Amino acid sequence: MLDSPLAVIRSVRQVEGLRVLDIGCGNGGLARELIAAGADVCGIDPEPTAIQTAKKTAPLGRFTIASAAALPFASGSFDAAVMVNSLHHVPEPLMSAALREATRVLSDDGFLVVVEPLTVGNFFEALRLVEDETTAREAAQAAIEAELSGGDLRLMKSLTDVRTETFGSAEQFLDRIVAVDSMRLEAIERLGPMATRAVLTSARHGAD
Repeated sequence: MLDSPLAVIRSVRQVEGLRVLDIGCGNGGLARELIAAGADVCGIDPEPTAIQTAKKTAPLGRFTIASAAALPFASGSFDAAVMVNSLHHVPEPLMSAALREATRVLSDDGFLVVVEPLTVGNFFEALRLVEDETTAREAAQAAIEAELSGGDLRLMKSLTDVRTETFGSAEQFLDRIVAVDSMRLEAIERLGPMATRAVLTSARHGAD
């Protein structure tokens, strides 16, 4: 079952010794998994706080503040690149450029893994009041399709994974989405109790 980015990479090639670029590395969680599996990992993120955290999370990785649309690496530097839930955070006019940059830094037999959320599900519905990502997520899908149709990307496989996350309270969910993007805290504070009600309305409640 290919239920994680690491599993997807393993389905394509052996991870040990692989030179991997984590584009939009966030807190470094995936980089740590890749390093533990034997990969040589670099990560980039435009947020300085994310890079600081990633360096602590995965001290054996190399992390740099950079934009996905202007990667500070020579062509052919990596065997694999991963973009996990990061393309839709790139400004829409730069999404295609980000995909082309990921392709540029790959070796001739390199591969790119792009994981992107769709505009469905109760997690998405709970998030919408705080930040409606509908346009950004749809734009990311359109950019992928455009590069597959007219760019240098060739589709190896397409997978749809139904992901389940469990939270003990609405506050835990709100903490989770702020950890991904600290700018959301302002909206949550502005919404006050409405944010909590939105989460509870969208939640799928388990048995007590």
